[in-house]
Amino acid sequence: MGVMDTSVAFLTDEAGKPERHPLNEFYRTPAMERLAQRGVRFNQFYAMSVCSPTRISIMTGQNAARHHATNWINPTKDNAGPYGAAGWNWIGLKKGDITLPGVLRESGYKTIHVGKAHFGPMEHDGEEPLNLGFDVNVAGHSWGAPSSYYGEKNYGHGTERDRNAVPHLEHYHGTDTFLSEALTLEAKKQVAEAAQSDQPFFLHFSHYAVHSPFDSDPRFAANYKDSGKPPAAQAFATLIEGIDKSLGDMLDQLEELGIAENTLVLFLGDNGTDAPLGNPHEIACAAPLRGKKGAHYEGGMRVPFIAAWAATDPANPWQKRLPIAAGTLQSQVANVTDLFPTLLALADVESPSEHRVDGNSLATLFTGAADANRPQQFLMHYPHGPHRSSYFTSWRDGDWKLIYHYHAPVGKRCELFNLAQDPCESRNLTAEKPAECRRLLNGMVAALEDAGAQYPRALADGETLQRPELCDL
Repeated sequence: MGVMDTSVAFLTDEAGKPERHPLNEFYRTPAMERLAQRGVRFNQFYAMSVCSPTRISIMTGQNAARHHATNWINPTKDNAGPYGAAGWNWIGLKKGDITLPGVLRESGYKTIHVGKAHFGPMEHDGEEPLNLGFDVNVAGHSWGAPSSYYGEKNYGHGTERDRNAVPHLEHYHGTDTFLSEALTLEAKKQVAEAAQSDQPFFLHFSHYAVHSPFDSDPRFAANYKDSGKPPAAQAFATLIEGIDKSLGDMLDQLEELGIAENTLVLFLGDNGTDAPLGNPHEIACAAPLRGKKGAHYEGGMRVPFIAAWAATDPANPWQKRLPIAAGTLQSQVANVTDLFPTLLALADVESPSEHRVDGNSLATLFTGAADANRPQQFLMHYPHGPHRSSYFTSWRDGDWKLIYHYHAPVGKRCELFNLAQDPCESRNLTAEKPAECRRLLNGMVAALEDAGAQYPRALADGETLQRPELCDL
């Protein structure tokens, strides 16, 4: 789910005011609007451009270049790619790894996973969230895509796609319960049990939507039939609205249980949009941003992010501890690695000293203020292919963004954009701003080396590691 797959206006005009675009009019997300009114939304919040790297970054607080799970994890075979980083972390998370739920569980939290996991391949530790610090796992396994969203089809069980059928939901087999609704009902059960036992809980509620296949959610299909959009795009929109209904249902339940004032809600996507609208490298499915999931442009890695207390009470001690400015929009750069230190600080839990964390606390940004001490940088490293974009690294530093293409001809390996002046990434400034390009390339190389990044192999022999070089400019 990308930053434009919502009716909430995340992007701003030249004056810094929220600005609506046609895609905001297409999607229907009233619960996201409700959450945004209660909290702060970020318009430059980044995830990795594919799912498993982001999901592991959320669990560890580490950039993918550091944890080395730099590609989506194929459950059955190593998918580094023909020239990909040979030693990348295909097995994903494993028992004994330091994770957000694991650290919280040691401090007394009930840790619950519901929905998509995709932390590791089949027959490895990471396929089972119970190995990774969760007390409860509902529907999570090694596959990222459901074989079916339909209860009538048993979510894929007994079909030709049985291998990636969604587990643990037998109670709903043969019913008309759409997958997003079944997961919501299960999440509500787990939250109710935690609340009744008066135990603090961490719920990692991860919808399979909006991953393909784009099965239309019949509850919302009528809302898009006259949109003029292709059938697949209409189906994608119904999946978005199903996630939004789920969010609203969870917010309602927290209020009914009387725990809304004590519950922090974070809403985000795990990579940019996959909406089936237009070319993946053009301004189309994330318009006015360029690109989509898997691509090196902003549409591939900028995601919606909203943080809010489920109900606002300035006198609440937790909300005094982490105040969130209602109805505000934050424009500083942040990313998925920041969740780990932010949540541990709120829970007054320390991460083990030996665990390197790349993220920074979001506490100041949640107040709506700027954080002068915060780095305005983001590293997205993808030493793999084939994909929509292959064998690339992008480096965001302030208003500037550099994209380095490892296998492009010498002299054409860099794209340089000033996102403040050109948010659509339409004008490559490499030739006009060689000093700026050199500065960003130096910064990118330093960040990669600090993370112990792994590099793709050269086209010439398929063996030599290919590192970014200044002479490539």
